[in-house]
Amino acid sequence: MTSRVYLDARAPLHPAAREAIIAALDEGWADPRRLHSEGRRAARLADDARQVLAEHLGCAAAELHVTPSHTASLHAAVAAVAAARRRTGTRVVHSAVERAALITAARTVDPDGGPVPVHPDGQVDLEAWRDALREPAALAALQHANPEVGTLQPLAQAHAATLDAGVPLLVDAGASVGHVDVGEDWDVLAADPTGWGGPAGVGLLAIRRRVRTRSVGPQDEEPWAPGGVSVPLLAGAAAALRAVSAGRAEAGRRRRALIGRVRACLAGIPDVDIPGDAEHSLPHVLTFSALYVDGEALLTELDRRGVAVGSGSACTASTLEPSHVLVAMGVLTHGNVRLSLPVDADEADADRLCAALPDAVAGVRSALGAGGL
Repeated sequence: MTSRVYLDARAPLHPAAREAIIAALDEGWADPRRLHSEGRRAARLADDARQVLAEHLGCAAAELHVTPSHTASLHAAVAAVAAARRRTGTRVVHSAVERAALITAARTVDPDGGPVPVHPDGQVDLEAWRDALREPAALAALQHANPEVGTLQPLAQAHAATLDAGVPLLVDAGASVGHVDVGEDWDVLAADPTGWGGPAGVGLLAIRRRVRTRSVGPQDEEPWAPGGVSVPLLAGAAAALRAVSAGRAEAGRRRRALIGRVRACLAGIPDVDIPGDAEHSLPHVLTFSALYVDGEALLTELDRRGVAVGSGSACTASTLEPSHVLVAMGVLTHGNVRLSLPVDADEADADRLCAALPDAVAGVRSALGAGGL
């Protein structure tokens, strides 16, 4: 069977994560909340993993909470901070290009609220952001970088505005951690281990001590992860982050060059748009849209040719609606495909994609009766 090329957002499990998970299955299988020797051994493994993760996220271990997933982190952060600040107000200020999970959580707290607009490159309109913060708000939320188009947000300026307004800032760094430096311009930070080669089934939420939260669910020993934390998965997430962080700079340069090759390839295909900011962006993410092309059909055609990619509209695919991110940016939404290069992506992967793209796009257009347009 011909080898396949995988270029989707959930990174393949890193070898370091696999080794750590297997080791922890042998040593950390017991409930870390128990006082017997097996429980204490599992607790030590969990504490070690938390320490590694906290160091890489730039927070204290006591400020780091484990959740069941990245979506759970975003939902819990919005609910817990908004509940603690309900006397201040119920408004949640957020950009129009946040993840659907964040927007849904914000609407639950603030049903009448509206998003802050963004520029065509995907960066938040800072003037509109500051204006939105003039009214009392429970929380502000702004991603570090967009997981669909890769655009980096002006977090320093956005955080300065929230500090002036006395509003905590939740930063979704699910697409960034492990790939670029996230910095310290945040009060609450959500990170996704699946983005850097860690396992699914665990999410990370860092909350500065200065931020007040209030539990909105039933009482549990682990309020952020009711029922307890999987020690093997936590160990795998820490091992993977430590491994990718060690070679982050080199991997970033290499993948940015590969993205450049893909951009050059796409430039030769008629009626293709590449949204976002090519300079101020993640080194491994690229989205393109092709006119007269159905995105799911193109994804299927590339998959048939051995190339796995993602659809930028995946979060709304079940409703057959276009990507809300591209709609907010005011760019082409037809035939949208998202690429996310894993840390070990190489020239052969880019060449395989570039060899498949022209014929795949032409084939889908022909099947839709748009081949001659």
